[in-house]
Amino acid sequence: MHDIPSLEPLDEHNRNLRDHVHPLDWQNPKPDGRYHLVVIGAGTAGLVTAAGAAGLGAKVALVERNLMGGDCLNVGCVPSKAIIRAARAAAEVRSSHQFGIHGGAETTVDFPAVMERTRMLRASISPHDSAARFRELGVDVYFGSAQFRDSDTIEVDGTSLKFRKAVIATGSRPAIPNIAGLDQVPYLTNETLFSLTELPPRLGVIGAGPIGCEMAQAFAQLGSQVTLFDYSDSILPKDDRDASGIVQRAMEHDGVRIRSDCRITEIQSAEGIRLLGDANGTPFDDRFDRILVATGRRTNFDGLNLDAVGIKHNTHGIEVNDHLRTTNSRVFAAGDCCSKFKFTHAADFMARIVIQNALFLGRRKMSALTIPWCTYTTPELAHVGLTELLARERDIGIDTFQQSFRGVDRAVLDGEPEGFVKVHLRKGTDRIVGATIVARHAGELISQITLAMTNNVGLSKIGSTIHPYPTQAEAIRKLGDQYSRTRLTPLVKSLLHKWLKWTA
Repeated sequence: MHDIPSLEPLDEHNRNLRDHVHPLDWQNPKPDGRYHLVVIGAGTAGLVTAAGAAGLGAKVALVERNLMGGDCLNVGCVPSKAIIRAARAAAEVRSSHQFGIHGGAETTVDFPAVMERTRMLRASISPHDSAARFRELGVDVYFGSAQFRDSDTIEVDGTSLKFRKAVIATGSRPAIPNIAGLDQVPYLTNETLFSLTELPPRLGVIGAGPIGCEMAQAFAQLGSQVTLFDYSDSILPKDDRDASGIVQRAMEHDGVRIRSDCRITEIQSAEGIRLLGDANGTPFDDRFDRILVATGRRTNFDGLNLDAVGIKHNTHGIEVNDHLRTTNSRVFAAGDCCSKFKFTHAADFMARIVIQNALFLGRRKMSALTIPWCTYTTPELAHVGLTELLARERDIGIDTFQQSFRGVDRAVLDGEPEGFVKVHLRKGTDRIVGATIVARHAGELISQITLAMTNNVGLSKIGSTIHPYPTQAEAIRKLGDQYSRTRLTPLVKSLLHKWLKWTA
């Protein structure tokens, strides 16, 4: 009998969610012969693989031990973005005086209502990832714990599923740092944060990556006193330093206190939760009502019995080649469990590779994907391809063009002039090899550049594409104009001058 995961608080919205993604009365099917594909894990990678394969006529089994929809639906993208939107609304009202609208200082936040809206929206989206929908698509859905028994058999709570090919899509979970005393306090992770029903007056956030920064700023905008801790000397250390600096200043403006270059030596349960350590060589002793641990992700593959079927793995995840095949030729992997790109959209497109390569002898490569990412702070920070640092490390010559949003009319009119678009071209060409955008709508804007990179559209072509005026996307077109002006060499200028003089 499979276990039913707990959802807190168990209100009508969470019951609705559970009824879709792990129904109380679900009966696992009885296997009828060998499956073309057995998929372990019903997060994004597993769901896309199962639905796509079944749609092509394959006989597919999908196994999930917890909630269908994985982190994205239940404890990741969906609830976090609902909270971020509510937090932005509160911040917008408070800052409305810049538009001549007064009264924002009187704004109050009904945090229980914010969280109820989050649960309601999550439940409303859940039918798309539901067990019933996938059964209608022709997928045999099994709830329970899976493990490999031999080279063509996966067992789910005593039931044997025979397969021609298998896919591991088991995702990841929060990585917990080794800090003295952490295990003695009731810390939060992304798996428990969205069960809160009361706003923590004082919130400590450990980790200044995307999750830590997003939630630190959102909870500060909602009214918490927030302190963000990180061992690095800046937030979002994997991103462009100029861009992350703009985000950091915005977070500090929203009230987030940032302790960088930080070492937490001990956590105590005293007067709430007490964090001790030093930041930039200065000791600190901070007290909080709750703390959120957001220090990265750890791959899920415990209990799968991978060694028994020759599947290599390490601390970074399951080993796969460029075709997403594991060291067992009959088994593939996709998503967080095998990739450094721990994003929903990356898992989606990895699943598409797996379908072709596992079922149709395809040779599609993971390395051929151009994968953007975005951190949904205010402003957002989006990136694709190479950074200046990576280009130097790989000895790739680049030409860099940058456009500030202070020179983009729509951004000025919207009251959003902070930020920029930075594009890197392969030196001497207009071929885009990377870009960073820091702006209120960076996550929307980065796709134009990703499309250009994927289809070898040069920056000059973007510059010659008419954009509606006024839009913030004009920033990218302006970069095309910048590039075109570099083509106007002294020789060309001289020839044009002579021509105009001759035709006067």
